[in-house]
Amino acid sequence: MKTILAALLSFLLLAPGFSTPAEPVQQPQWHVWTTTHTQRVLREDPSGDAKQVALQAARGEWRGFQILMRCSAPVGQVRVELGELRSAEGATIPVDRADVYRQHQMEIKQPTHRNDQFKPGWYPDPLIPARHPITRQPLAGPRFVAMPFDLPAEQTHGFFIDLCVPRQAKPGQYRGTVRLTAAERPPVEIPLELTVWDFQLPEVPSLQTAFGSPAQRLRDYYRQRAKEGKEPEPADWAAVETQCAALLAQHRFNATFPGSLAPVAQADGSFRIPAEQIKALQEFIDRYHVNAVPVPHPERVIKDPEANRDRLVAWLRAFDEAAKQLDRPHVVFYVYLKDEPNDAEAYKYVQRWGRAIRQANSVVKVLVVEQPQPQDQAWGDLYGAVDIWCPLFSLFQPEPAAARQALGETIWTYTALCQLKKTPWWHIDYPLLHYRVPAWIAWRYRIRGLLYWGGMTYFRQVEDPWSEANTYRPGPKSVFNGEGTLAYPARPVGYEGIVPSLRLKALRDGIQDYDYLVMLEKLGMAAEAEKIVLPLAGSFFQWEENPAAYGKARAQLAELILSGKKRLGQSAGNRVDQRSAGQEQP
Repeated sequence: MKTILAALLSFLLLAPGFSTPAEPVQQPQWHVWTTTHTQRVLREDPSGDAKQVALQAARGEWRGFQILMRCSAPVGQVRVELGELRSAEGATIPVDRADVYRQHQMEIKQPTHRNDQFKPGWYPDPLIPARHPITRQPLAGPRFVAMPFDLPAEQTHGFFIDLCVPRQAKPGQYRGTVRLTAAERPPVEIPLELTVWDFQLPEVPSLQTAFGSPAQRLRDYYRQRAKEGKEPEPADWAAVETQCAALLAQHRFNATFPGSLAPVAQADGSFRIPAEQIKALQEFIDRYHVNAVPVPHPERVIKDPEANRDRLVAWLRAFDEAAKQLDRPHVVFYVYLKDEPNDAEAYKYVQRWGRAIRQANSVVKVLVVEQPQPQDQAWGDLYGAVDIWCPLFSLFQPEPAAARQALGETIWTYTALCQLKKTPWWHIDYPLLHYRVPAWIAWRYRIRGLLYWGGMTYFRQVEDPWSEANTYRPGPKSVFNGEGTLAYPARPVGYEGIVPSLRLKALRDGIQDYDYLVMLEKLGMAAEAEKIVLPLAGSFFQWEENPAAYGKARAQLAELILSGKKRLGQSAGNRVDQRSAGQEQP
Protein backbone atom coordinates (compact mmCIF):
# COMPACT_ATOMS: atom_id res chain seq x y z
CA MET A 1 0.00 0.00 0.00
CA LYS A 2 2.81 2.46 0.92
CA THR A 3 4.43 1.71 -2.44
CA ILE A 4 1.24 2.58 -4.30
CA LEU A 5 0.82 5.89 -2.41
CA ALA A 6 4.43 6.87 -3.05
CA ALA A 7 4.04 6.19 -6.76
CA LEU A 8 0.82 8.23 -6.89
CA LEU A 9 2.52 11.16 -5.11
CA SER A 10 5.42 11.09 -7.56
CA PHE A 11 2.98 11.16 -10.47
CA LEU A 12 1.14 14.18 -9.09
CA LEU A 13 4.37 16.15 -8.46
CA LEU A 14 5.46 15.60 -12.04
CA ALA A 15 2.05 16.36 -13.52
CA PRO A 16 1.78 19.62 -15.55
CA GLY A 17 0.30 22.57 -13.60
CA PHE A 18 0.87 21.04 -10.20
CA SER A 19 3.08 22.93 -7.65
CA THR A 20 3.83 22.70 -3.98
CA PRO A 21 3.45 25.69 -1.65
CA ALA A 22 6.46 28.04 -1.97
CA GLU A 23 8.93 28.21 0.88
CA PRO A 24 9.17 31.70 2.51
CA VAL A 25 11.89 33.78 0.88
CA GLN A 26 14.62 34.53 3.39
CA GLN A 27 15.65 38.20 3.13
CA PRO A 28 19.36 39.02 3.44
CA GLN A 29 20.24 40.32 6.88
CA TRP A 30 20.14 44.09 7.28
CA HIS A 31 23.22 45.07 9.30
CA VAL A 32 22.74 48.14 11.51
CA TRP A 33 25.43 49.40 13.89
CA THR A 34 26.50 52.58 15.68
CA THR A 35 29.53 54.63 16.65
CA THR A 36 30.06 57.59 18.98
CA HIS A 37 33.69 58.07 17.97
CA THR A 38 35.10 60.89 15.83
CA GLN A 39 35.55 58.76 12.74
CA ARG A 40 34.33 58.69 9.17
CA VAL A 41 32.82 55.48 7.76
CA LEU A 42 33.12 55.14 3.98
CA ARG A 43 30.67 53.52 1.57
CA GLU A 44 33.10 50.66 1.03
CA ASP A 45 33.63 49.88 4.73
CA PRO A 46 32.28 46.61 6.19
CA SER A 47 29.66 46.28 8.91
CA GLY A 48 30.50 47.06 12.52
CA ASP A 49 29.48 45.39 15.76
CA ALA A 50 28.12 48.06 18.16
CA LYS A 51 24.37 47.69 18.59
CA GLN A 52 23.68 50.38 21.17
CA VAL A 53 24.58 53.99 21.97
CA ALA A 54 26.01 55.26 25.27
CA LEU A 55 26.56 59.00 25.58
CA GLN A 56 27.69 61.34 28.36
CA ALA A 57 27.23 65.08 28.35
CA ALA A 58 27.13 68.23 30.43
CA ARG A 59 24.06 70.40 30.49
CA GLY A 60 24.04 72.78 27.56
CA GLU A 61 26.14 70.42 25.45
CA TRP A 62 25.50 68.81 22.07
CA ARG A 63 26.43 65.16 21.58
CA GLY A 64 26.26 63.30 18.31
CA PHE A 65 26.44 59.71 17.15
CA GLN A 66 26.20 57.79 13.90
CA ILE A 67 23.82 55.02 12.85
CA LEU A 68 25.26 53.01 9.97
CA MET A 69 23.75 50.31 7.78
CA ARG A 70 24.66 47.83 5.09
CA CYS A 71 22.92 44.93 3.32
CA SER A 72 23.64 42.54 0.44
CA ALA A 73 20.24 43.46 -1.04
CA PRO A 74 18.51 46.85 -1.39
CA VAL A 75 16.55 48.13 1.61
CA GLY A 76 13.84 50.63 0.76
CA GLN A 77 12.18 53.50 2.62
CA VAL A 78 14.57 53.69 5.59
CA ARG A 79 13.50 56.12 8.32
CA VAL A 80 14.89 57.05 11.75
CA GLU A 81 12.61 57.75 14.72
CA LEU A 82 13.81 59.09 18.09
CA GLY A 83 11.98 58.20 21.27
CA GLU A 84 11.80 60.25 24.43
CA LEU A 85 14.67 59.92 26.89
CA ARG A 86 13.51 59.20 30.44
CA SER A 87 15.28 58.68 33.76
CA ALA A 88 14.29 56.18 36.45
CA GLU A 89 12.98 59.12 38.51
CA GLY A 90 10.65 60.20 35.69
CA ALA A 91 12.69 63.15 34.38
CA THR A 92 12.67 63.49 30.60
CA ILE A 93 14.78 65.00 27.87
CA PRO A 94 12.64 65.90 24.87
CA VAL A 95 13.97 65.05 21.46
CA ASP A 96 12.20 67.85 19.60
CA ARG A 97 15.49 69.82 19.56
CA ALA A 98 17.49 66.86 18.29
CA ASP A 99 18.73 67.01 14.71
CA VAL A 100 18.59 64.02 12.37
CA TYR A 101 20.80 64.12 9.29
CA ARG A 102 21.59 61.68 6.54
CA GLN A 103 25.25 61.57 5.58
CA HIS A 104 25.78 62.51 1.94
CA GLN A 105 28.78 60.90 0.23
CA MET A 106 31.17 62.27 -2.38
CA GLU A 107 33.48 60.18 -4.50
CA ILE A 108 37.14 61.13 -4.08
CA LYS A 109 39.55 59.62 -6.58
CA GLN A 110 42.59 61.86 -6.07
CA PRO A 111 44.22 62.52 -2.71
CA THR A 112 44.81 65.88 -1.14
CA HIS A 113 48.39 67.10 -1.57
CA ARG A 114 50.78 64.97 0.53
CA ASN A 115 48.17 62.50 1.73
CA ASP A 116 50.25 59.34 1.43
CA GLN A 117 47.65 57.22 3.30
CA PHE A 118 44.79 58.03 0.93
CA LYS A 119 42.40 55.38 -0.30
CA PRO A 120 39.91 56.22 -3.06
CA GLY A 121 36.26 55.84 -2.21
CA TRP A 122 32.99 57.52 -1.31
CA TYR A 123 33.47 59.86 1.67
CA PRO A 124 30.57 61.16 3.76
CA ASP A 125 30.73 64.84 4.70
CA PRO A 126 27.69 67.05 3.95
CA LEU A 127 24.76 66.43 6.30
CA ILE A 128 21.23 66.45 4.87
CA PRO A 129 18.79 67.65 7.57
CA ALA A 130 15.40 66.07 8.08
CA ARG A 131 13.88 69.44 9.09
CA HIS A 132 14.45 73.13 8.49
CA PRO A 133 16.95 74.30 11.14
CA ILE A 134 14.96 77.43 12.08
CA THR A 135 11.28 76.61 11.50
CA ARG A 136 11.75 72.89 12.37
CA GLN A 137 9.31 72.04 9.57
CA PRO A 138 9.82 69.14 7.13
CA LEU A 139 11.61 70.00 3.90
CA ALA A 140 9.63 69.39 0.73
CA GLY A 141 10.77 68.75 -2.83
CA PRO A 142 14.55 69.21 -2.58
CA ARG A 143 17.26 67.56 -4.64
CA PHE A 144 18.44 65.59 -1.58
CA VAL A 145 16.22 64.27 1.20
CA ALA A 146 17.27 62.84 4.54
CA MET A 147 14.52 60.24 4.61
CA PRO A 148 12.97 58.05 3.48
CA PHE A 149 16.22 56.70 2.11
CA ASP A 150 16.68 53.72 -0.19
CA LEU A 151 19.80 51.82 0.85
CA PRO A 152 21.55 50.31 -2.19
CA ALA A 153 22.92 46.79 -2.02
CA GLU A 154 26.52 46.30 -0.83
CA GLN A 155 26.94 49.90 0.28
CA THR A 156 27.48 51.41 3.72
CA HIS A 157 25.49 54.55 4.47
CA GLY A 158 24.69 56.39 7.67
CA PHE A 159 22.71 58.92 9.66
CA PHE A 160 24.11 61.45 12.13
CA ILE A 161 21.98 62.15 15.19
CA ASP A 162 22.71 65.28 17.24
CA LEU A 163 21.22 65.56 20.74
CA CYS A 164 21.00 68.78 22.73
CA VAL A 165 21.03 68.47 26.52
CA PRO A 166 18.89 71.28 27.99
CA ARG A 167 20.52 73.53 30.58
CA GLN A 168 17.70 72.77 32.99
CA ALA A 169 18.04 68.98 32.61
CA LYS A 170 18.35 67.04 35.85
CA PRO A 171 21.61 65.10 36.25
CA GLY A 172 21.34 61.35 35.97
CA GLN A 173 20.96 58.51 33.55
CA TYR A 174 18.35 58.58 30.80
CA ARG A 175 17.26 55.78 28.52
CA GLY A 176 15.41 55.69 25.24
CA THR A 177 15.32 54.02 21.86
CA VAL A 178 16.24 54.91 18.31
CA ARG A 179 13.97 53.06 15.90
CA LEU A 180 14.76 52.30 12.27
CA THR A 181 11.98 51.28 9.92
CA ALA A 182 12.11 50.11 6.33
CA ALA A 183 9.77 48.69 3.73
CA GLU A 184 8.90 45.02 4.18
CA ARG A 185 11.29 44.59 7.09
CA PRO A 186 10.77 44.43 10.84
CA PRO A 187 11.90 47.57 12.72
CA VAL A 188 15.35 47.72 14.27
CA GLU A 189 15.49 49.21 17.76
CA ILE A 190 18.74 50.63 19.12
CA PRO A 191 19.01 51.22 22.88
CA LEU A 192 20.16 54.75 23.70
CA GLU A 193 21.60 55.69 27.10
CA LEU A 194 22.53 59.25 28.04
CA THR A 195 24.31 60.23 31.25
CA VAL A 196 23.88 63.91 32.14
CA TRP A 197 26.67 65.20 34.35
CA ASP A 198 26.00 67.67 37.15
CA PHE A 199 27.64 70.69 35.55
CA GLN A 200 26.99 72.81 32.49
CA LEU A 201 29.04 74.39 29.75
CA PRO A 202 29.31 78.18 29.79
CA GLU A 203 26.91 79.84 27.37
CA VAL A 204 29.84 81.76 25.88
CA PRO A 205 32.51 79.36 24.57
CA SER A 206 35.96 79.46 26.14
CA LEU A 207 37.81 79.16 22.83
CA GLN A 208 37.82 82.29 20.68
CA THR A 209 37.23 81.63 16.98
CA ALA A 210 37.51 83.54 13.72
CA PHE A 211 36.23 81.51 10.79
CA GLY A 212 34.87 84.36 8.69
CA SER A 213 31.34 84.88 7.39
CA PRO A 214 29.75 81.92 5.59
CA ALA A 215 26.84 84.18 4.60
CA GLN A 216 29.16 86.64 2.86
CA ARG A 217 30.98 83.86 1.02
CA LEU A 218 27.61 82.43 0.03
CA ARG A 219 26.56 85.84 -1.28
CA ASP A 220 29.70 86.04 -3.43
CA TYR A 221 29.06 82.52 -4.72
CA TYR A 222 25.45 83.11 -5.73
CA ARG A 223 26.16 86.52 -7.23
CA GLN A 224 28.70 84.90 -9.50
CA ARG A 225 26.27 82.08 -10.34
CA ALA A 226 23.55 84.61 -11.14
CA LYS A 227 25.93 86.66 -13.27
CA GLU A 228 26.73 83.52 -15.29
CA GLY A 229 23.01 82.76 -15.67
CA LYS A 230 23.24 79.47 -13.75
CA GLU A 231 20.94 80.08 -10.77
CA PRO A 232 19.44 83.06 -8.94
CA GLU A 233 20.48 84.64 -5.66
CA PRO A 234 18.39 83.96 -2.55
CA ALA A 235 15.52 86.43 -2.27
CA ASP A 236 15.97 87.13 1.46
CA TRP A 237 19.59 87.65 2.49
CA ALA A 238 18.60 88.74 5.99
CA ALA A 239 17.09 85.29 6.58
CA VAL A 240 20.28 83.69 5.26
CA GLU A 241 22.38 85.80 7.64
CA THR A 242 20.18 84.72 10.55
CA GLN A 243 20.36 81.03 9.66
CA CYS A 244 24.14 81.12 9.23
CA ALA A 245 24.64 82.92 12.55
CA ALA A 246 22.38 80.45 14.36
CA LEU A 247 24.24 77.47 12.91
CA LEU A 248 27.62 78.90 13.93
CA ALA A 249 26.42 79.63 17.45
CA GLN A 250 24.98 76.11 17.77
CA HIS A 251 28.44 74.76 16.96
CA ARG A 252 30.13 77.23 19.37
CA PHE A 253 31.75 79.41 16.70
CA ASN A 254 31.69 83.19 16.62
CA ALA A 255 29.12 84.46 14.17
CA THR A 256 30.08 87.54 12.14
CA PHE A 257 28.10 90.70 12.87
CA PRO A 258 26.35 91.67 9.60
CA GLY A 259 26.08 95.38 10.46
CA SER A 260 28.65 98.14 10.10
CA LEU A 261 31.15 98.94 12.84
CA ALA A 262 32.87 101.74 10.94
CA PRO A 263 33.32 104.83 13.16
CA VAL A 264 31.78 107.99 11.74
CA ALA A 265 33.86 111.20 11.71
CA GLN A 266 32.43 114.07 13.80
CA ALA A 267 32.79 117.83 13.32
CA ASP A 268 35.13 118.16 16.31
CA GLY A 269 37.62 115.64 14.88
CA SER A 270 36.43 112.71 16.96
CA PHE A 271 34.80 109.50 15.72
CA ARG A 272 31.66 107.77 16.89
CA ILE A 273 29.94 104.45 16.20
CA PRO A 274 26.20 105.17 15.90
CA ALA A 275 24.17 104.18 18.93
CA GLU A 276 21.84 102.01 16.87
CA GLN A 277 24.81 99.98 15.65
CA ILE A 278 26.10 99.50 19.19
CA LYS A 279 22.67 98.33 20.32
CA ALA A 280 22.41 95.93 17.34
CA LEU A 281 25.87 94.56 18.14
CA GLN A 282 24.95 94.05 21.78
CA GLU A 283 21.85 92.07 20.81
CA PHE A 284 23.91 90.04 18.32
CA ILE A 285 26.60 89.24 20.92
CA ASP A 286 24.02 88.13 23.47
CA ARG A 287 21.90 86.14 21.03
CA TYR A 288 24.79 84.22 19.46
CA HIS A 289 27.17 84.09 22.47
CA VAL A 290 30.00 85.88 20.70
CA ASN A 291 33.38 86.29 22.44
CA ALA A 292 35.49 88.00 19.73
CA VAL A 293 34.55 90.73 17.26
CA PRO A 294 36.65 91.85 14.27
CA VAL A 295 36.77 95.59 13.60
CA PRO A 296 37.53 97.37 10.31
CA HIS A 297 41.12 98.18 9.44
CA PRO A 298 41.84 101.85 10.27
CA GLU A 299 43.63 102.37 6.96
CA ARG A 300 40.21 102.98 5.45
CA VAL A 301 40.30 106.47 6.93
CA ILE A 302 43.93 106.91 8.07
CA LYS A 303 46.67 106.72 5.48
CA ASP A 304 49.73 107.04 7.70
CA PRO A 305 49.55 105.76 11.30
CA GLU A 306 52.58 107.80 12.35
CA ALA A 307 51.88 111.10 10.58
CA ASN A 308 48.18 110.91 11.51
CA ARG A 309 48.62 109.51 15.01
CA ASP A 310 46.03 111.84 16.61
CA ARG A 311 43.42 110.82 14.05
CA LEU A 312 44.22 107.14 14.60
CA VAL A 313 43.81 107.53 18.36
CA ALA A 314 40.49 109.35 17.87
CA TRP A 315 39.32 106.51 15.61
CA LEU A 316 40.26 103.88 18.20
CA ARG A 317 38.54 105.84 20.98
CA ALA A 318 35.25 105.21 19.19
CA PHE A 319 35.69 101.51 19.93
CA ASP A 320 36.68 102.23 23.51
CA GLU A 321 33.42 104.13 23.98
CA ALA A 322 31.45 101.40 22.19
CA ALA A 323 32.97 98.71 24.44
CA LYS A 324 32.03 100.80 27.48
CA GLN A 325 28.43 101.06 26.29
CA LEU A 326 28.28 97.37 25.41
CA ASP A 327 29.45 96.34 28.88
CA ARG A 328 30.46 92.88 27.71
CA PRO A 329 33.97 92.54 29.18
CA HIS A 330 34.43 89.00 27.87
CA VAL A 331 34.37 90.22 24.25
CA VAL A 332 37.71 90.76 22.49
CA PHE A 333 37.83 93.41 19.76
CA TYR A 334 40.61 92.84 17.24
CA VAL A 335 41.83 94.15 13.92
CA TYR A 336 43.13 91.59 11.43
CA LEU A 337 46.16 93.70 10.57
CA LYS A 338 48.02 91.72 7.92
CA ASP A 339 47.61 88.35 6.29
CA GLU A 340 50.79 86.26 6.51
CA PRO A 341 53.57 88.90 6.37
CA ASN A 342 56.26 87.03 4.46
CA ASP A 343 58.77 89.65 3.35
CA ALA A 344 60.62 92.68 4.68
CA GLU A 345 58.03 95.14 3.37
CA ALA A 346 55.18 93.27 5.04
CA TYR A 347 57.10 93.19 8.32
CA LYS A 348 57.66 96.95 8.07
CA TYR A 349 53.93 97.44 7.51
CA VAL A 350 53.05 95.47 10.66
CA GLN A 351 55.70 97.28 12.68
CA ARG A 352 54.36 100.73 11.74
CA TRP A 353 50.66 100.03 12.08
CA GLY A 354 50.81 97.58 14.97
CA ARG A 355 53.01 99.70 17.21
CA ALA A 356 50.94 102.82 16.54
CA ILE A 357 47.70 101.01 17.44
CA ARG A 358 49.15 99.42 20.56
CA GLN A 359 50.55 102.73 21.81
CA ALA A 360 46.98 104.07 21.89
CA ASN A 361 46.14 101.60 24.68
CA SER A 362 42.77 100.86 23.10
CA VAL A 363 40.43 97.91 23.56
CA VAL A 364 41.23 97.06 19.92
CA LYS A 365 43.86 94.33 19.80
CA VAL A 366 46.23 93.74 16.91
CA LEU A 367 46.00 90.25 15.39
CA VAL A 368 48.60 89.07 12.90
CA VAL A 369 48.74 85.59 11.37
CA GLU A 370 52.41 85.10 12.13
CA GLN A 371 54.54 83.14 14.58
CA PRO A 372 56.30 85.03 17.42
CA GLN A 373 59.78 84.02 16.25
CA PRO A 374 61.00 86.22 13.35
CA GLN A 375 61.13 84.65 9.91
CA ASP A 376 64.29 86.51 8.88
CA GLN A 377 66.60 88.42 11.21
CA ALA A 378 67.19 90.97 8.44
CA TRP A 379 63.52 91.97 8.60
CA GLY A 380 63.61 92.66 12.33
CA ASP A 381 60.87 91.40 14.66
CA LEU A 382 57.25 92.27 15.34
CA TYR A 383 57.59 92.64 19.11
CA GLY A 384 55.60 95.57 20.40
CA ALA A 385 53.39 95.49 17.28
CA VAL A 386 51.20 92.44 18.00
CA ASP A 387 48.69 91.58 20.72
CA ILE A 388 47.42 88.30 19.24
CA TRP A 389 49.91 86.06 17.48
CA CYS A 390 48.43 83.44 15.18
CA PRO A 391 51.01 80.93 13.88
CA LEU A 392 50.27 78.00 11.62
CA PHE A 393 50.01 74.63 13.33
CA SER A 394 53.27 73.65 11.66
CA LEU A 395 55.13 76.85 12.64
CA PHE A 396 54.11 76.93 16.29
CA GLN A 397 57.08 76.75 18.69
CA PRO A 398 56.38 76.47 22.44
CA GLU A 399 59.27 78.58 23.74
CA PRO A 400 58.71 81.81 21.75
CA ALA A 401 54.97 81.49 22.34
CA ALA A 402 55.42 81.11 26.10
CA ALA A 403 57.70 84.16 26.17
CA ARG A 404 55.01 86.34 24.58
CA GLN A 405 52.31 84.89 26.82
CA ALA A 406 54.41 85.82 29.86
CA LEU A 407 54.25 89.43 28.66
CA GLY A 408 50.45 89.35 28.53
CA GLU A 409 50.11 88.70 24.81
CA THR A 410 47.81 86.04 23.40
CA ILE A 411 48.42 83.09 21.09
CA TRP A 412 45.89 81.84 18.57
CA THR A 413 46.62 79.31 15.85
CA TYR A 414 45.38 78.38 12.38
CA THR A 415 45.77 75.94 9.54
CA ALA A 416 46.06 76.43 5.79
CA LEU A 417 46.64 74.29 2.75
CA CYS A 418 50.46 74.38 2.65
CA GLN A 419 51.49 72.95 5.98
CA LEU A 420 55.14 71.94 5.82
CA LYS A 421 55.09 69.11 8.34
CA LYS A 422 52.74 66.47 9.63
CA THR A 423 50.00 68.35 11.47
CA PRO A 424 46.21 67.88 11.65
CA TRP A 425 45.34 68.51 7.98
CA TRP A 426 41.83 69.87 7.47
CA HIS A 427 40.70 68.00 4.39
CA ILE A 428 37.93 65.51 3.73
CA ASP A 429 40.23 62.61 2.90
CA TYR A 430 42.19 62.89 6.18
CA PRO A 431 40.87 61.30 9.40
CA LEU A 432 37.93 63.11 10.98
CA LEU A 433 39.87 63.28 14.25
CA HIS A 434 42.12 65.92 12.64
CA TYR A 435 39.32 68.41 13.31
CA ARG A 436 38.82 67.58 16.97
CA VAL A 437 42.37 67.20 18.24
CA PRO A 438 43.66 70.78 17.55
CA ALA A 439 41.53 72.12 20.43
CA TRP A 440 43.22 69.65 22.81
CA ILE A 441 46.67 70.64 21.54
CA ALA A 442 45.71 74.31 21.78
CA TRP A 443 44.78 74.01 25.44
CA ARG A 444 47.96 72.08 26.15
CA TYR A 445 49.88 75.28 25.17
CA ARG A 446 47.21 77.70 26.50
CA ILE A 447 46.43 78.84 22.98
CA ARG A 448 43.20 80.86 23.26
CA GLY A 449 41.93 81.12 19.70
CA LEU A 450 41.43 79.21 16.47
CA LEU A 451 41.29 80.83 13.03
CA TYR A 452 40.44 79.55 9.57
CA TRP A 453 40.06 81.22 6.21
CA GLY A 454 37.23 80.85 3.71
CA GLY A 455 34.21 81.68 5.83
CA MET A 456 33.45 77.91 5.81
CA THR A 457 31.84 78.19 2.36
CA TYR A 458 34.56 78.63 -0.24
CA PHE A 459 33.38 76.67 -3.27
CA ARG A 460 33.40 79.14 -6.14
CA GLN A 461 35.94 77.00 -8.03
CA VAL A 462 33.58 74.03 -8.39
CA GLU A 463 30.34 73.65 -10.27
CA ASP A 464 28.62 71.51 -7.65
CA PRO A 465 29.92 71.55 -4.05
CA TRP A 466 27.74 68.52 -3.25
CA SER A 467 29.65 66.28 -5.66
CA GLU A 468 33.06 67.92 -6.20
CA ALA A 469 35.39 67.66 -3.22
CA ASN A 470 38.40 69.52 -4.68
CA THR A 471 37.14 72.95 -3.66
CA TYR A 472 40.39 74.94 -3.76
CA ARG A 473 42.67 74.80 -6.80
CA PRO A 474 45.64 77.18 -6.72
CA GLY A 475 47.12 75.32 -9.70
CA PRO A 476 45.88 73.06 -12.52
CA LYS A 477 47.14 69.91 -10.78
CA SER A 478 46.42 70.98 -7.20
CA VAL A 479 44.10 68.87 -5.06
CA PHE A 480 42.86 70.15 -1.69
CA ASN A 481 39.68 68.25 -0.93
CA GLY A 482 37.38 70.36 1.21
CA GLU A 483 39.83 73.25 1.64
CA GLY A 484 37.97 76.36 2.78
CA THR A 485 34.66 74.53 3.23
CA LEU A 486 33.08 73.31 6.44
CA ALA A 487 29.46 73.90 5.41
CA TYR A 488 27.51 73.42 2.18
CA PRO A 489 24.86 75.45 0.34
CA ALA A 490 21.43 74.42 1.63
CA ARG A 491 19.46 75.06 -1.56
CA PRO A 492 19.85 71.40 -2.70
CA VAL A 493 18.19 70.22 0.56
CA GLY A 494 15.25 72.64 0.41
CA TYR A 495 16.09 76.00 2.00
CA GLU A 496 18.41 78.99 1.58
CA GLY A 497 21.48 79.08 3.81
CA ILE A 498 23.98 76.43 4.81
CA VAL A 499 24.06 72.91 6.19
CA PRO A 500 26.80 71.50 8.47
CA SER A 501 29.31 68.79 7.72
CA LEU A 502 30.77 65.91 9.69
CA ARG A 503 33.93 68.00 9.95
CA LEU A 504 32.05 70.89 11.54
CA LYS A 505 30.57 68.50 14.12
CA ALA A 506 34.06 67.23 14.97
CA LEU A 507 35.32 70.80 15.41
CA ARG A 508 32.33 71.54 17.65
CA ASP A 509 33.20 68.55 19.82
CA GLY A 510 36.76 69.83 20.17
CA ILE A 511 35.54 73.27 21.22
CA GLN A 512 33.32 71.66 23.86
CA ASP A 513 36.30 69.60 25.07
CA TYR A 514 38.23 72.87 25.40
CA ASP A 515 35.41 74.21 27.61
CA TYR A 516 35.94 71.26 29.97
CA LEU A 517 39.64 72.06 30.18
CA VAL A 518 39.16 75.76 30.88
CA MET A 519 36.64 74.89 33.59
CA LEU A 520 39.33 72.78 35.23
CA GLU A 521 41.74 75.72 35.02
CA LYS A 522 39.24 77.88 36.86
CA LEU A 523 38.81 75.15 39.46
CA GLY A 524 42.57 75.20 40.05
CA MET A 525 42.97 71.74 38.55
CA ALA A 526 45.02 72.44 35.43
CA ALA A 527 47.82 70.13 36.58
CA GLU A 528 45.40 67.22 36.98
CA ALA A 529 43.94 67.96 33.54
CA GLU A 530 47.38 68.00 31.94
CA LYS A 531 48.01 64.45 33.13
CA ILE A 532 45.07 63.40 30.97
CA VAL A 533 45.75 65.69 27.99
CA LEU A 534 49.49 65.38 27.45
CA PRO A 535 49.53 61.65 26.57
CA LEU A 536 46.95 62.36 23.85
CA ALA A 537 47.92 65.81 22.58
CA GLY A 538 51.68 66.04 22.83
CA SER A 539 52.12 68.64 20.08
CA PHE A 540 50.89 69.65 16.64
CA PHE A 541 53.21 66.96 15.28
CA GLN A 542 52.36 64.12 17.63
CA TRP A 543 48.94 63.11 18.94
CA GLU A 544 46.94 60.00 19.73
CA GLU A 545 45.26 58.74 16.56
CA ASN A 546 42.71 56.44 18.21
CA PRO A 547 39.37 58.33 18.37
CA ALA A 548 38.13 56.20 21.29
CA ALA A 549 40.91 57.57 23.51
CA TYR A 550 39.39 61.05 23.44
CA GLY A 551 35.99 59.87 24.60
CA LYS A 552 37.61 58.07 27.52
CA ALA A 553 39.75 61.09 28.40
CA ARG A 554 36.74 63.41 28.18
CA ALA A 555 34.92 61.28 30.75
CA GLN A 556 37.96 61.55 33.03
CA LEU A 557 37.89 65.35 32.66
CA ALA A 558 34.23 65.35 33.63
CA GLU A 559 34.97 63.35 36.77
CA LEU A 560 37.63 65.90 37.68
CA ILE A 561 35.16 68.75 37.20
CA LEU A 562 32.62 67.02 39.41
CA SER A 563 35.19 66.39 42.12
CA GLY A 564 36.43 69.98 41.90
CA LYS A 565 32.92 71.38 42.22
CA LYS A 566 32.29 69.16 45.20
CA ARG A 567 35.48 70.36 46.82
CA LEU A 568 34.60 74.03 46.28
CA GLY A 569 30.97 73.65 47.17
CA GLN A 570 28.00 73.65 44.85
CA SER A 571 27.48 77.42 44.71
CA ALA A 572 31.11 78.14 43.83
CA GLY A 573 31.04 75.32 41.30
CA ASN A 574 28.00 76.81 39.62
CA ARG A 575 29.83 80.12 39.24
CA VAL A 576 32.61 78.27 37.44
CA ASP A 577 29.98 76.76 35.12
CA GLN A 578 28.58 80.14 34.18
CA ARG A 579 31.74 82.25 33.94
CA SER A 580 32.73 83.19 30.41
CA ALA A 581 36.28 82.94 29.18
CA GLY A 582 36.85 85.88 26.83
CA GLN A 583 39.60 88.24 27.96
CA GLU A 584 39.61 86.85 31.49
CA GLN A 585 42.48 84.40 31.70
CA PRO A 586 42.43 81.69 34.37
